[in-house]
Formats: sequence, structure tokens, C-alpha cells
Amino acid sequence: MEGMAPRTEDTAPQAHENNPAHKNNPAHEHRTTSEHHTTSEHHAAYENHAAHDVYDPSAVERWAAEPDKRPGRTAFQRDRARVLHSAALRRLAGKTQVVTPGTLPQVLGAAGSGGAPIQVWDASPRTRLTHSLECAQVGRELGAALGCDPDLVEAACLSHDLGHPPFGHNGEQALNEFAEDCGGFEGNAQSLRLLTRIEPKRFVRSDMVTPASAAAGDDLVSVGLNLTRAALDAATKYPWPRGARPTDPKSPKFGVYEDDRPVFDWIREGAPGTRTCFEAQVMDWADDVAYSVHDVEDGLHAGHIDPASLYAGPERREIFAVAVGRYVPEDTDPAELAEALDRLLGQEWWPHGYDGSAVAQARLKDATSQLIGRFCLAAEGATRARYGGGRLTRYAAELVVPRAARLECAVLKAVADRYVMQRAEQELLRADQRIVVAELAEALTARAPEILDPQFRALFDQAADDRARKRVIVDQIASLTDASARSLHLRLTTRSHGSGEV
Repeated sequence: MEGMAPRTEDTAPQAHENNPAHKNNPAHEHRTTSEHHTTSEHHAAYENHAAHDVYDPSAVERWAAEPDKRPGRTAFQRDRARVLHSAALRRLAGKTQVVTPGTLPQVLGAAGSGGAPIQVWDASPRTRLTHSLECAQVGRELGAALGCDPDLVEAACLSHDLGHPPFGHNGEQALNEFAEDCGGFEGNAQSLRLLTRIEPKRFVRSDMVTPASAAAGDDLVSVGLNLTRAALDAATKYPWPRGARPTDPKSPKFGVYEDDRPVFDWIREGAPGTRTCFEAQVMDWADDVAYSVHDVEDGLHAGHIDPASLYAGPERREIFAVAVGRYVPEDTDPAELAEALDRLLGQEWWPHGYDGSAVAQARLKDATSQLIGRFCLAAEGATRARYGGGRLTRYAAELVVPRAARLECAVLKAVADRYVMQRAEQELLRADQRIVVAELAEALTARAPEILDPQFRALFDQAADDRARKRVIVDQIASLTDASARSLHLRLTTRSHGSGEV
């Protein structure tokens, strides 16, 4: 989520925190949503309901109608399976989350007679794929607890990062500059484009899609994965076009390109304005929870974050300065952020040190579990307090996240930002990545269509004008992994880049 949504509560239930029966009792630790909800009776019963039992017929419609292959499977189970088996999801394994795989951490401890620092090869940081899988687990459990179809929420979570280009937000910025005169680039809008157009799964006759497709003489047109209306809506974080964010028209965040408006308008039929559906809000909070917690975990594991620094006044002020305006509104009092950080530091499970040992790894993993449970149970409790115990779906409710939980989550984001993303070597790497994307875009433009992949070569040949052809080049670049972008760049340019990965 970008910043803090207005829907907050300051006094929502924090499960177990103030219950003496649960304090200092290993049998009643703060549980993750997975541990908490799979034992609940209503969750088990809910899994056996078909999507049609709680979602109206329009929610399970597809842009291009198609028959079921196997009776007994719900529409949303099919959606989840299609995303899970997509090439776009697999490609996320080659796209960095925060810490680049195969990097050397900083000092983890000392050993040997000379007390030399230990540096351990760390090949286990998260990628965009592992983040998406973890987001899906968090979102599925939270959504099911609130009455959403769990397969629907999981499909949305698995889809939410599909449009990320190589080099993440850094690549997104470079591609946006290149695409300025053809509608810009935004990862969320690209995700919708992938789901509804680029990922090859279903093709239909052109006259079944839009008159423009038929007029262009295209016999067959891709409808992407052809997911249900509810699944596409649940995967849409920003349901507005470029420059149309209701609260901030200058915001770079948007969810649809102009040439994808026909399917977007179909998805949003009956939706109230620019409001996101309940499942999209669950996905968005699951994304926030997963990446804030896991980015800090990866930063600690890689040696970039020193837990002791979180107690030092100057370090804390820098963290809060990063948070204000980026992760919380400009008018947020840093004292509130200090209270949020202190609440986390005061938990008995908080990792006050990390030396890379097996015990330290286990404690760190427990802390991530505790944090996920803390944030999800806070949202579940506050939402149930407002809306009661029924099934909450589509536009029947809004996810209520207590302000305290949002502030704690924001502080974690700022910690990872300050100590991982703002390292000097990372800025050097980001500068090199922007050059790679810019030069790659220039080289592809000069040598298209021959140099493009067959899928994009055909789309380039079918494009009606230069604007449409440029969008195809953007699509080609966005489909690349970090490694394939560097490899293709090396082939197409005379300038040779070292990997520079740190």
C-alpha cells in the first residue's frame, strides 16, 4: 500500500496482547494467520463452498466465455491455477526483491584465533517470486478468515507483481521515462496488461473482443489468462488510468493503460467509482505485511541491519525521516513512529541481535511469524468489530487496519529502506541498471522488429502506429528478468557492463 489509507482505527483488538492467559506461555504464542485460521471451524467449512455460493454470476464471468474443463472445480480455483502455471509468475524468480541473491553479508560474528570477521555466502534472499508466494499465503489465510473466497484472494496475490520489469522499481522508473510519449509505464498497469493480453493462454476471434481488433484485420486476439471479473478486480490496486488518482492527480500510481481500457471498463462494471474491492484490499495489506517483515528479515540475515542501531537516537531520526512522506503522510508526528518502533522492540520475541547461527536464524524466523500474525490479526479483529461475523466480499465491506498496525508496518519499511536500499553500493547499482534499461530500449527501437521475441515481433508488425509499436518494445523489456536484460543489453550494445550486483 502506498502511504496510509484513511480507513484506520486506533483501538482495534490486538489478539492475545492483553490476555494474561497467553503471556509467556509457549502454548499460546502469537500465531501467524496460517496457524490461527486453519483451526477455525468456519474456515474449514468455507473451503468447501463453491465460489458461486457467495459471489454473484457477474463476479465469475470471463471476458471471453469458455466452458469448464473439469466439473467440480470453482471458477476461482481455475483462476489460481492459471496464474500459478503462468510463465509470467516463473519469471519473477529472476527479479530481485531487495537483497540480491548470491551476495556477501557484512560481519556476522568473529571466529578463529585472530577474531577475524566471518562472511558467509548467502544465496537465500527473497526474489519477486518468493515474495509473491509468501504474500499469497498471508492473503489467502486472512481473506478466508474474513469470508472471502481463498482461491480468489490467492490468485490476486500471486498476480500483484507480475508486471514488475527487470530491476524492480528502478527499472519501472527507467521504463516510465522511455514510455512517456506512449502512456508511461507502471508495474500495476503492466500486471493487468499481462493478465488480459500478453500472457498467452486464450485466443479468441477478433470480433469477440473489440471492433478495433476486427478492423485491424487480426483473426485471433489474445485475452491473456482470461480470468474472472472478480479475480482481475481483486488484482487491481489502483483502479484508475494515468493521472486520474482521486486524491492526487500527480501521483505516478495507476492501474490501466489507455489501450487496455475496454477490458478494464468491463472489469469495473458495477464498481463504485475508484474504490477497490474488498479482496484487493486484503491483497494489498498482505503485500504490505509480507514485504515489510521479510525485507527486514533479509536485511538482518545479510548483515545490513544492526538491531542495536534501532535504539540510537540519530539512527532512529533517520529512519523516521525516511518514513514520513514515503510510507506515512507528511503530517505524521515522528513521536508516533517512535512509539510504534518501541512497541516492536519491547516484544519478547524481537531479535535484539543476529550472528547467523542456527539458533539466531530460528529466532529471526519466529519474529517474522510473530509480526505477520500481529499485523493480520489486528486487521481481522478491527474489520470484524466493524462489520460483524458474516462473509465479507467484493464491495460489501472495507478492510479496517488499525493506525497502530499501519505505523508499525511503515517503520519496518523505513528500516529496510534506510539500511538496505540506501546503501552507497546500491545507488551505484541502480544507476547502472537505469543505463542498461535506457540503452536496451534504444537498441531495441533501432533493430525492431527482427530483434524482438516472436510473440512481440508479431505484435509489432500488427501495431497501428508508432505509439503502439513503442508500447510493444516496452512490453518486451518488461518481460525480461534481471539477468536476461543484462544479457540482451550486452548483445545489442558495444558498451560492456559488469554485473555490479552487490
